[in-house]
Amino acid sequence: MQSADELRQDIQKKAAADPEFRARLLADPKGAIEAALGVTIPAGLSVKVHEEDTLSAHLVLPPTSKLDSADLEAVSGGTSVWYELFGVNW
Repeated sequence: MQSADELRQDIQKKAAADPEFRARLLADPKGAIEAALGVTIPAGLSVKVHEEDTLSAHLVLPPTSKLDSADLEAVSGGTSVWYELFGVNW
C-alpha cells in the first residue's frame, strides 16, 4: 500500500505529464482523483488543488485543532493512507 506522500507524488507526476488530467484536477479535484485512483471521496470532504507558478508558492498548514478522544481512538491501531491523505476516516 502506498503512503499518503507517495499518492500525492503520483498525482503530481500524473498532472505534470498529462495536461488533460491536470486541467480536470484543477476544475474538479475530487472527480479527477476518484477517477485516477478508483476511490470514492466522501461528499462532505473538500479537496482543493492549487497551481504554483514562478511568482507564487503555496504552503499547506495542518489543522489547528488537537485530536479529540474519538480521533485518538480511530488512529490508535494505526491509520490508513486515506486518513493521512484526506484527513478523514472512511
